[in-house]
Amino acid sequence: MAKKIDQTQVRKVALLSRLELTEAEVAEFTGQLSAILEYVEKMNELDTDDVQPLAHCLPISNCFRADCVKESLGTEKTLGNAPQRDGEFFKVPKIIDSV
Repeated sequence: MAKKIDQTQVRKVALLSRLELTEAEVAEFTGQLSAILEYVEKMNELDTDDVQPLAHCLPISNCFRADCVKESLGTEKTLGNAPQRDGEFFKVPKIIDSV
């Protein structure tokens, strides 16, 4: 049988998490956390001896594209739609103030 969470434990976790909980919230979370533990305990009753661990729920193997060398866009094509440019560079507004 799953161990029940009591209000003292909920208050301790709230304190460690720096959460201020009302008494109503403490009572609500106590019930919710106990229900979660009961559900996990129910799952522990399943026989999983012949079940292989999964990294993904779908049978996906390598889904990456081939890594091959391609011709780059080039400076003119890359900067073609730039709002502002300075020679071969994007020109952007200064965002750091000098001290």
